[in-house]
Amino acid sequence: MKGGQVKGGRTRGGRLNAGLLAGGTLVGLVVLAALVSFFWTPHDPTLVDAAGKLREPGGGYPLGADKFGRDTFSQLMVGARTTLYVGVVAVGIAALAGVPLGVVAGMTPRGWLSELIMRVNDLVFAFPALLLAVMLGAVYGPGTLTAMIAIGVATVPAFARVARAATLQVMVTDYVLAARAAGRGRPAIAVRHVLPNIGSVLIVQASVSFAIAILAEAALSFLGFGTRPPTPSWGRMLQESQELLFSTPRLALWPGIAVAVAVLGFNLLGDGLRDYLDPKLRRIRAEG
Repeated sequence: MKGGQVKGGRTRGGRLNAGLLAGGTLVGLVVLAALVSFFWTPHDPTLVDAAGKLREPGGGYPLGADKFGRDTFSQLMVGARTTLYVGVVAVGIAALAGVPLGVVAGMTPRGWLSELIMRVNDLVFAFPALLLAVMLGAVYGPGTLTAMIAIGVATVPAFARVARAATLQVMVTDYVLAARAAGRGRPAIAVRHVLPNIGSVLIVQASVSFAIAILAEAALSFLGFGTRPPTPSWGRMLQESQELLFSTPRLALWPGIAVAVAVLGFNLLGDGLRDYLDPKLRRIRAEG
């Protein structure tokens, strides 16, 4: 097909990516809900109204009210803010710790330091995030901060592995060999050559890790080790609705859809970014 035509959801030039557009749209909806919640919600999401408990949708309550009389739509909007906050901080912790470790391991592939980093990385990778959150919650008390730290630490190995693999590829390129021959030190090579060339891979990993963080936060809140009341959380909304699952299923339906939309959006965004930023995949798609 010609250069401007769409083939398989993408133009030959790689400008149109259906997954990227779909993921960006879904993520944009979640971000928009979170931003709007700072300035406006239909009702106070933490206001308990015993007279309006289990109110059906309508009359100023688009999605009805929960068993405490709180507006479901308002809780979803503020819950989006909580979800994004936890995701940003958790992924930030993972990236700040994992990327330097991965780069160091990739730049010294045959040294004892690289071996030590990767073996510790494997040990942390085998430790479940939920178990780590339970342990931290038992020591410091459950809460949003506990969830963010637990999710962030559990995600460090993923960033370290991706950064190491990408760094190994960069280190054998001609421009890095030329830099080493010119006498540049490892820190200068890492800053000037390695990090700029592995940035696209890290962006994709951040998007995928964001989806994992959303699921982990919802699970922790569901179990009581995440965001504490009265701050709205999608996971706790699911937990509070489980006893009414058969009589009032909509209470579990809406937060479940919210979690699914956010996770699907970030996963599609990550896959779309991978296809868009990887020239090899772009060339294969164009030729196919």
